[in-house]
Amino acid sequence: MFPKSNLTVTCWVWSGMRNLFLLLSLLLSHAAHLEGKKDNQFIWKPGPWGRCTGDCGPGGVQSRAVWCFHVEGWTSHLSNCGESNRPPKERSCFRVCDWHSDLFQWEVSDWHHCVLVPYAHGEVKPRTAECVTAQHGLQHRTVRCIQKLNRTMVANEICEHFAPQPPTEQACLIPCPRDCVVSEFLPWSNCSEGCGKKLQHRTRAVIAPPLFGGLQCPNLTESRACEAPTSCPLGEEEYTFSLKVGPWSKCRLPHLKEINPSGRTVLDFNSDSNERATFKHQSYKAHHHSKSWAIEIGYQTRQVWCTRSDGQNAMLSLCMQDSFPLTVQSCIMPKDCETSEWSSWSPCSKTCHSGSLLPGFRSRSRNVKHIAIGGGKECPELLEKEACIVEGELLQQCPRYSWRTSEWKECQVSLLLEQQDPHWHVTGPVCGGGIQTREVYCTQSVPAAAALRAKEVSRPVEKTLCVGPAPLPSQLCNNPCSTDCIVSSWSAWGLCIHENCHDPQGKKGFRTRQRHVLMESTGPAGHCPHLVESVPCEDPTCYRWLASEGICFPDHGKCGLGHRILKAVCQNDHGEEVSGSLCPVPPPPERKACEIPCRMDCVVSEWTEWSSCSQSCSNKNSDGKQTRSRTILALAGEGGKPCPPSQALQEHRLCNDHSCMQLYWETSPWGPCSEDTLVTALNATIGWNGEATCGVGIQTRRVFCVKSHVGQVMTKRCPDSTRPETVRPCFLPCKKDCIVTAFSEWTPCPRMCQAGNATIKQSRYRIIIQEAANGGQECPDTLYEERECEDVSLCPIYRWKLQKWSPCILVPESVRQGIMGSSEACGKGLQTRAVSCVSDDNQSAEMMECLKQTNGMPPLVQECTVPCREDCTFTAWSKFTACSTNCEATKSRRRQLTGKSRKKEKCQDADLYPLVETELCPCDEFISQPYGNWSDCILPEGRREPQRGLRVQGDRKECGEGMRFQAVACSDKNGRPVDPSFCSSSGYIQEKCVIPCPFDCKLSDWSSWGSCSSSCGIGVRIRSKWLKEKPYNGGRPCPKLDLKNQVHEAVPCYSECNQYSWVVEHWSSCKINNELRSLRCGGGTQSRKIRCVNTADSEGGAVDSNLCNQDEIPPETQSCSLMCPNECVMSEWGLWSKCPQVISLSLSML
Repeated sequence: MFPKSNLTVTCWVWSGMRNLFLLLSLLLSHAAHLEGKKDNQFIWKPGPWGRCTGDCGPGGVQSRAVWCFHVEGWTSHLSNCGESNRPPKERSCFRVCDWHSDLFQWEVSDWHHCVLVPYAHGEVKPRTAECVTAQHGLQHRTVRCIQKLNRTMVANEICEHFAPQPPTEQACLIPCPRDCVVSEFLPWSNCSEGCGKKLQHRTRAVIAPPLFGGLQCPNLTESRACEAPTSCPLGEEEYTFSLKVGPWSKCRLPHLKEINPSGRTVLDFNSDSNERATFKHQSYKAHHHSKSWAIEIGYQTRQVWCTRSDGQNAMLSLCMQDSFPLTVQSCIMPKDCETSEWSSWSPCSKTCHSGSLLPGFRSRSRNVKHIAIGGGKECPELLEKEACIVEGELLQQCPRYSWRTSEWKECQVSLLLEQQDPHWHVTGPVCGGGIQTREVYCTQSVPAAAALRAKEVSRPVEKTLCVGPAPLPSQLCNNPCSTDCIVSSWSAWGLCIHENCHDPQGKKGFRTRQRHVLMESTGPAGHCPHLVESVPCEDPTCYRWLASEGICFPDHGKCGLGHRILKAVCQNDHGEEVSGSLCPVPPPPERKACEIPCRMDCVVSEWTEWSSCSQSCSNKNSDGKQTRSRTILALAGEGGKPCPPSQALQEHRLCNDHSCMQLYWETSPWGPCSEDTLVTALNATIGWNGEATCGVGIQTRRVFCVKSHVGQVMTKRCPDSTRPETVRPCFLPCKKDCIVTAFSEWTPCPRMCQAGNATIKQSRYRIIIQEAANGGQECPDTLYEERECEDVSLCPIYRWKLQKWSPCILVPESVRQGIMGSSEACGKGLQTRAVSCVSDDNQSAEMMECLKQTNGMPPLVQECTVPCREDCTFTAWSKFTACSTNCEATKSRRRQLTGKSRKKEKCQDADLYPLVETELCPCDEFISQPYGNWSDCILPEGRREPQRGLRVQGDRKECGEGMRFQAVACSDKNGRPVDPSFCSSSGYIQEKCVIPCPFDCKLSDWSSWGSCSSSCGIGVRIRSKWLKEKPYNGGRPCPKLDLKNQVHEAVPCYSECNQYSWVVEHWSSCKINNELRSLRCGGGTQSRKIRCVNTADSEGGAVDSNLCNQDEIPPETQSCSLMCPNECVMSEWGLWSKCPQVISLSLSML
């Protein structure tokens, strides 16, 4: 122990040392800090960028944390790192919002060719020797995120917000490379005769071209110089000549400067030149044949020259053949498509202010005035859209929409049962797992204040107006299965009492027995049996004396005759103590004679309790009996009082001597709760469960008396005191009126005109959100209405009006003379016609109207021919002969030579100038082509497979292989639609299709019921199913499974604990185990008979002993002893007295 003064000094010293230690630590830390900062050992380290926040679009902001680290890894204060190279903590970003999905999308190119996977060293080449069937390759494609309006590329993160990026590469297979295969060379060609150097050639052919990267084909021709060439004299070399034809020039109109006064063509035949021809033309005026479309006919030329085998140009005459190619022809001057000016922008589709920044859209359009002709530029886009935002302080708020649902409908168990077994039919109430559905609809959100004032439910609108996931329209449910009450065994029959102890009348009464409910019934069909049975009896009494005996006191000495004190109390039929004046007179005596054995007397035990009655009732064959017994405890000694005979040790009496025909009250189920004027005053009160109710009513039921094994009897035969109630109060269920939404808006009638005379209808609907119940107002019959649209205009029919073809327009005369040297106006040309768009009443219309209703514009220009004098002339072709109905028949037409052509030899050549044409008769003069989209996949009636997925609201969906159909439009040669029968068609085409089947959760069959969890009394029995297949493709989900993928079902079970019980008879007399007959006392054995009986049987007959609990079998023998004379004899111990209540005193600790 330290003195107090020393302790104070010690604390002061320690405090001073601690302060000094802290000061030194700070100095060392600061020195280290200065040293680290001096050597640049601190660096910045940024964290990852956070989410983009802020306004939608490019105005978002991203932030991140920035730390200062020492190079050894520990963090330090930010001031240790240089501020100049500090990484930024924020940056701008593009914040993606949900409405951006309308503005951005992934653009995916086509897959590129499959290329080989490179070798390990980067080489890529076909592995012909190693390849067996195919080689592994890769295909790539370009994936980028673009803005829909202008197709500009943006960051991929924007599109990834809505959909994952499509893959940019995939595996593919390349067939093995196949090299080119060629034939052997043919023999060398012969050398031609003549002077000069000659060549001879040989060729070979391609048998199989190279494929999939195989080796290319080698040269297919070879040439070599002929041996011993002969030299030619000077200027007599031999050449071959070939005619070369250039491309057509652009179509043009003639100009005055191109016209040569002499009208001749100037040609330059210099062998060193390319002999390009320059043509001079006379003036030519363009032809205009239509007011709507001015078509100009021009001309175009091409160059023709002759080349020598040595590459030099030669005169055209050296290359002239029988037919010289055309060098000039008529053509159509190209004109670009001409459109009207853009229309004004339409109003912005977004005309209100909403919380999101989602823009609206506006559009403008233009029409085609002139289509492109002569290879002119095609028409541009006719419709243009752009995003728009309407601003303004007075702009009203956009309506908000939200999902609403009706109440859940009843649980339909039959839906699932039908899915599991298509042949299942409803045969009664079903229970277990099922499906319940509800209506899900979209409605305009109304402010809370306005919603309270509104009397009608918001009307449904288009579901596309609601954003976010819709509530589930169906869910799994469970209908509890009905179970009956579980009741106990019957009690013993009671005493014979008056029917009404308050007013006892007559000498007939009833004996009753009861049983009580161990477990209440469940479900609507659960039932409880009757709980009280009675039988008539004679001499009833409502009160009785119950006497208890005291100890036997000897009258003289310690043994011999004596007396017992009797204490009697009066009890009613319920076992309650009442006044003795109610019990019959006289009361039991107060004393009763008894005897205490003396020293040498025989000692006998007290009487046992009466056994249970052997039968619950009596019949003609047997009566119920009860027995009791007593045993000899000690034999009499010499001169003592002898023991009673064996028959005096047992007593018997009759019991349950009533008939086995029991009477009981049976009741019908309680009726519905209905109003009653007698309980109107109660209807303003609070319900029994403390909640406000819709009123108190009454329920009634019928009660009738039943006699077992007979049936219904008169009610007076059953005791009125046990008659069940026929009326009881009940809570009236609240009336529920049917609630429906207001009708939706009428579907819009078309604003545009409609083709044909079909009737256009508009419709509206409303939805039941609460069914009527408990007498409430019923739902309306009409939930769907439709009506014809008014003022729907019929679209005018437009058609093309065709003018006659113009005369054949040839190349201008000046051009013709300059090239051909001939002024004859003949040869090939063009002819035009005017085409205009008119309505049915021949009124002029815009070109676009006809283009909308027809499949294009008729041709404006066609080729024509003006015969020359030297040409063969013919009559016009006759009409084709008629066709027969046979598809293999032919038709023919004829013509004849005219004029001088009949004498010209070349015109007689039937191959060049046939006079008869024959062609097969067309079986189909009409054109059919698919029209519209494919239909849904339709299953044949005979091969429908029931869908095993959820079926909601009677929607019949099936799966399997079916057919889908597409309409076929049949039209004539002019494009006019005709009946499909003209095309030998049913009006549609069909092809096979498959509707994938959803697979439900598949469970095993129920296992057999397990044994009851309790050997007697109330328990449960369990059976189970286990998972066999998980659901997929929209199949019905599994019920809730445990960790072992099992589902269980439990039902209550009950068995009487004493339904089969052991019944024992009285013990026999004690037999002494001693061979000496002179000894009549000491140890011995006694036996008894046991049997197994069914306590539920009214007759209590014996049954097989195996039905009783073998662990509880009573012993058939036991040890016993007979006391010898002069020995003290003691009775068995009596019952323990009640334990007194002890009050414990708590003692406080001092």
